Amino acid sequence: MTRKRILLSPVLIFIIAGITGCLYLNSCGNGKQSDMTKKTNMPLAGYSEVVNQDWVKNAVIYEVNIRQYTPEGTFNAFSGHLPRLKSLGVDILWLMPIYPIGQMNRKGELGSYYSVRDYKAINSEFGNLDDFKALVRKIHEMGMHVIIDWVPNHSSWDNILTLEHPDYYKTDEDGNFIAPFDWTDVIQFDYSNKGLRKYMIDAMKYWLAETDVDGFRYDVAHMVPVDFWEEVRPELEKVKPVFMLAESDQPELNRKAFDETYGWPFHSLMNDIASGKKTANAISTLFSRVDSIYPAGSIIMEFTSNHDENSWNGTEYERLDGGVKTFAVLAAMVPGMPLIYSGQEVGMNKRLKFFEKDTIEWKESEMTDFFKNLISLKHRNEALWNGKFGGTLTRITSTNNKAVYAFLREKGKDRVFVVLNLTKEPAVVTLKGKLYRGSYRDVFSGKDVSFRKDESIALQPWDFRVYEKNE
Repeated sequence: MTRKRILLSPVLIFIIAGITGCLYLNSCGNGKQSDMTKKTNMPLAGYSEVVNQDWVKNAVIYEVNIRQYTPEGTFNAFSGHLPRLKSLGVDILWLMPIYPIGQMNRKGELGSYYSVRDYKAINSEFGNLDDFKALVRKIHEMGMHVIIDWVPNHSSWDNILTLEHPDYYKTDEDGNFIAPFDWTDVIQFDYSNKGLRKYMIDAMKYWLAETDVDGFRYDVAHMVPVDFWEEVRPELEKVKPVFMLAESDQPELNRKAFDETYGWPFHSLMNDIASGKKTANAISTLFSRVDSIYPAGSIIMEFTSNHDENSWNGTEYERLDGGVKTFAVLAAMVPGMPLIYSGQEVGMNKRLKFFEKDTIEWKESEMTDFFKNLISLKHRNEALWNGKFGGTLTRITSTNNKAVYAFLREKGKDRVFVVLNLTKEPAVVTLKGKLYRGSYRDVFSGKDVSFRKDESIALQPWDFRVYEKNE
């Protein structure tokens, strides 16, 4: 969205917070409590009914900030980076909103991507429709997929709909348009209006049919009624099979509508562990709750940064202390689809401006090979695949469960064994049990190693080990 948002998470309420009062998850706007907890206190039985495309099973998603990606800030200039991203190994490119930005009540010089003036047009700063079509074709030719950001909850004050269909918007008692929370550059839609619902679906179909994109990432999806999303998916599938990502951690969205939702609770927990507010033990507690409230087979997107976190809450280098790589490993190895944000793969350590031009500096970095290794492992090892395609997680306890999080993921003949020191202090621990016994290859050093029952291991501050089972 346009600024520092707050999302309420049911998982956060019951697990991270450990209290029954209202807490808020920071994302990108000074928002208010949603009504998610009214719907998600009870477990959702059964499996997700969403039929994922085959290319989703082991995919990694990459968020593209077109404005800041190159000095030109255009589709054509970004296109030159596609071979590098293909080499990195990413599969799904998520483009932040590509539509014209409102002028009325605009924030900053360039405004927010999420203040949409026309849902069926291209922001001329990025290029034109033919440029975008050419970009999509090239992405497909290189074997990757592309989704575009959709802003369903609100538009700019000067969107054409305010003149043609003012009834599509919520108003106050005097008939004035209203902004959601303190997001002063946008006004809120009213989804009790059937005409609005049809307009939104038709506009999404336009992009699928006209440009051949593969789906959408939906901004603040929890602020739009669930029944609308369950109406959207079958309508879009009439045009082509789609991938749908919700910026929400609302479990019922995973039932019938969305391929993937956000892992906000886990993101928040990683920040808390890095700062010393929580320990590694909290991870098992959180995942236990996730398993109880999400439909089986749900895909959760896990991340250490994105456009909101980077601009409003700080880079991963600010939030995660010396554990930037450690938490990136954790986010990539637990069940879920990992996200990489523009610049993370070259160790970008600055907050990108949101409403102004602020070009990313592309440089040589050890982080590039680091992410390549993680993505390559994700692709080849079925234990790490997404949702119903991957293996379950089993924690390996140790003599210091507060500092060290060790776990196995296994499916068929594939197994990955991960050991993480989630503190800035060295740790010597004994791993309990024998589930992890066997012969492995260290993914980062390439060395072969064997583990016995009750193995002891010495870990440096923020140390991480990723072992892949030898055949």
